[in-house]
Amino acid sequence: MQKQLPFTLSKSESFFEKLGDWIGDVFYDLLPEEGFEVRDEQIYMAFQLEKAFQENKVMFAEAGVGTGKTIVYLLYAICYARYKNRPAIIACADETLIEQLVKKEGDIAKLEKALQLNIDVRLAKSRDQYLCLNKLDQSVASSDVHMDVFHQLPDFVHTGISMQSFERYGDRKDFPQLSNDQWNEIAWDSLQDCFSCDQRHRCGQTLHRDYYRSSQDLIICSHDFYMEHIWTKEARKREGQLPLLPESSCVVFDEGHLLEYASQKALTYKLTEQTLETLLERLTANDVRDKTLNLIDESIIASEQFFEVLHDASEKTVGSDKQMIKKTPDVLAKGKKLASLLSDLEEELVFESELYVINEYDLKIVEGYLEQITYSLSLFLKELKGIIWFEEYEGKRTLVIMPRMVEDIMREEVFSQKKPFIFSSATLSENGSFSYIAKSLGIDEFLSFRVNSPFNYDEAMKIQIPSFPSVEEKCMYTVTQLMEAGGRGLVLFSNEEEQQQFKRHIREELPFPIYFEGDAEISTLVSKFQQEESAVLCSTHLWEGLDIPGSSLENVFIFSLPFPPHDPVFTAKRESTENSFEEVDIPYMLLRLRQGIGRLIRTHEDKGKVHILMNQNEPQKIIDLVHSVLPVSVSK
Repeated sequence: MQKQLPFTLSKSESFFEKLGDWIGDVFYDLLPEEGFEVRDEQIYMAFQLEKAFQENKVMFAEAGVGTGKTIVYLLYAICYARYKNRPAIIACADETLIEQLVKKEGDIAKLEKALQLNIDVRLAKSRDQYLCLNKLDQSVASSDVHMDVFHQLPDFVHTGISMQSFERYGDRKDFPQLSNDQWNEIAWDSLQDCFSCDQRHRCGQTLHRDYYRSSQDLIICSHDFYMEHIWTKEARKREGQLPLLPESSCVVFDEGHLLEYASQKALTYKLTEQTLETLLERLTANDVRDKTLNLIDESIIASEQFFEVLHDASEKTVGSDKQMIKKTPDVLAKGKKLASLLSDLEEELVFESELYVINEYDLKIVEGYLEQITYSLSLFLKELKGIIWFEEYEGKRTLVIMPRMVEDIMREEVFSQKKPFIFSSATLSENGSFSYIAKSLGIDEFLSFRVNSPFNYDEAMKIQIPSFPSVEEKCMYTVTQLMEAGGRGLVLFSNEEEQQQFKRHIREELPFPIYFEGDAEISTLVSKFQQEESAVLCSTHLWEGLDIPGSSLENVFIFSLPFPPHDPVFTAKRESTENSFEEVDIPYMLLRLRQGIGRLIRTHEDKGKVHILMNQNEPQKIIDLVHSVLPVSVSK
């Protein structure tokens, strides 16, 4: 049933004229009457967006921190979804931010109350944000580690009772007590074949999928999940599955400057040594022929040899888990041998499938993964225009291939659709031009506008830029400043290594709670940080999108200048430019710095201090560039 528009519309009236009148009423009358702080910049943005919806165009909407961008695009998205009778998709930068929109203190809840709107908003999370019943069953069969999770499950999951009445379950958010590593032991991963799983119809992920697909107003997801939907849509249709997302009326990319990275990430192919061995060993538990067993053994040995030479030919990079690979003759030879053996094994499995001696679920997983692996190896062995790297974490070794064809695919699969696409961010343009982001995403025609922040930063913000000879002294300074402020701080790190160094430094108990990203589910940590006024939150990812107004956040510490790592992805970007430091490193650092600073002042009442912790002997050119993007002068 189509939801009612928040204004009356007869058959003879123009939707956009009536929408424009209602938007005016909302910002000039309704929201101010409910105590909202309406800004001129926000009203300007509201009337600019109308053109993108009228003309079904891409629009780059660059609006400074505090403009109230979210409320503007939500109003348009809700109305347009109801007009078209299809949900609007709001894609946020990552999984850590999608909960921000729907929290009880968030903009959607505020709009519902102020405008008496019943907004149907549903979250579409990435697949690794859901519990896997198969992995949980395997875990509890071997240990008691996750027995509490098992006992939290609804009765219908394991009893086989009727599902006429059921509840959604299995969301990462339902288990805030688990660390990320603990969650990964029982969460969905790419080795699960959900389509042929016999627990599929009782699976929490399936129930969540069915739920959000029926949304009438808004579906909120991450950039990564939206891009996964785009890349898998046709394949899922061929397999008789529904696409991850339903047809939409419009798409909003919040923090849209980050979409390029999600696009590249979605195109990666991964080959993991342990995964390949585990899958092949699973086949040996079946009554397969000797020829197949010999091929499996040879493939496992070849895989070990290939990953050993890959390890030797790879070089670690600071601040990134992506290691550079040198394609030595030995690497190529071992890769070709593995590819040949796996190709032969694929042919043998065709014969095995006809004998019905292999568990069908296992066979489907292995065949699908082998097809992906052989394709990945073929890309690796070619001289392709792409990016490759090696990852090693807790003994788990992975080869990753990222073909660079984002621009063409985005042009064909995304922006060829005749619907509004809105990019919202405080940092979309480069020196006032949107051509860089448009070209990188294959966008040939677009609308755009820019509007500055409405805040008086001179009165609200102080910035200090101390310099330090060592990380240890940075840690000491940060703790001292937090002690003086009574907590109330956000500490932003450029990488996980920095965060762990700071965590090790805090040996004695502090007089306020301190939360570290990764120790529990992130939206739970953010909620605790907001509600416990003296708390401190440490993060590597919350440089953008975090909205904590009030006294809970009065200090932002930027632990180091956020330059991009020297990993294969950024190395490839550098290699495609004439002056990489000026065209890649500096713009990335300044953009991220501006985003980090923007976490402090969220309303006109907010006040606080930003601490940018520099290394000693930083070049004067870098110092001058940092000063050039600051909203206020540095305090003496």
